[in-house]
Amino acid sequence: MNDNQNTFVIIMAGGVGSRFWPYSRRSHPKQFLDVLGVGKSLLQLTYHRFLPICKKEHVYIVSNEAYYDLIREQLPDLTDEQILLEPNRRNTAPCIAYASYKIASKNPDATTIVTPADHAIFMEDEFVRTCRVALDFVQEDNRLVTIGIKPSRPETGYGYIQYTHDSDDGEVKKVKTFTEKPQLELAKAFFESGDFVWNAGIFIWKTKSVIGEFEKYLPEISETFSSISEQYYTDDEKEKIAWAYARTKAISIDYGIMEKAENVFVVPGEFGWSDLGSWSSLHEYHEKDENNNVVDGNAILYSSNECIVRTPKDKLVVVQGLEGYLVADCDDVLMICKKDDEKKIRSIVNDVKSIKGEKYI
Repeated sequence: MNDNQNTFVIIMAGGVGSRFWPYSRRSHPKQFLDVLGVGKSLLQLTYHRFLPICKKEHVYIVSNEAYYDLIREQLPDLTDEQILLEPNRRNTAPCIAYASYKIASKNPDATTIVTPADHAIFMEDEFVRTCRVALDFVQEDNRLVTIGIKPSRPETGYGYIQYTHDSDDGEVKKVKTFTEKPQLELAKAFFESGDFVWNAGIFIWKTKSVIGEFEKYLPEISETFSSISEQYYTDDEKEKIAWAYARTKAISIDYGIMEKAENVFVVPGEFGWSDLGSWSSLHEYHEKDENNNVVDGNAILYSSNECIVRTPKDKLVVVQGLEGYLVADCDDVLMICKKDDEKKIRSIVNDVKSIKGEKYI
């Protein structure tokens, strides 16, 4: 059995949330916003979600240096030792390596849960139960577990994990393959087969197990972060991390380790999960009017369906004749566009940056 004394949580909170622009800005990205309208940011919801299985002193946030003040403001219980600041964005493998090697320098017997900061989970008791299943399973060394989401539709926006059915480990399944975001026909085949789950990017393992995999598959990253183990929890940590990130390449934990390792397992879960990755995913989870519109603001809609309207409370907005549109009036940007066209929104953000400058991003 796992115990709380050795359980740590690593929350990855460094993303910029560009698919939620202009609501999510580089200076205040979506993990720091009350996206669900419940009075807490996604980061705060994530932090509180893990307190039943982890002491608050064992929650570590990995984020960009630019977000230090936001983290301190939103999670005042944390000490500076628990806020790990990256000088550059290097994807998930260096982020996880930094936190894992730091935790291991203090507690070599630690078990860690790694999670994104910006996902929504609506059935938290079931999520905690699923985590406990995984925590118990990984106590045997050299097991890596990821939590998968039983798919509700043939979604092309998520990665997929295929698992085998020949395991006697109950809820825990041996992983067969990882697949990046598939085309629709393949997504339909995955959905109908019944042995695929969505990849939620939530990982559970003993810290020494994942460090062993870093040594095997990402030796440069392993050597870099292990070589500064004496400086963790000291005044020299910041300087050494700047040195480490300057010589570390950007690579995801999925590509760098999970797709290559042999001892990878998945716990399929059903706990009302969304990665809240886009405006259309937000539309799916928010309360809607009789015409399937989501309205957050002071607005009147005529002959409009399947829209999201997010505007300041002190400005009346009147919308007429729109179908499937996003109307987002946020600070100094007003955007009106098709809500489902994620690629177009990314393209718009890039154009705004090059034509109008960084101040709008």
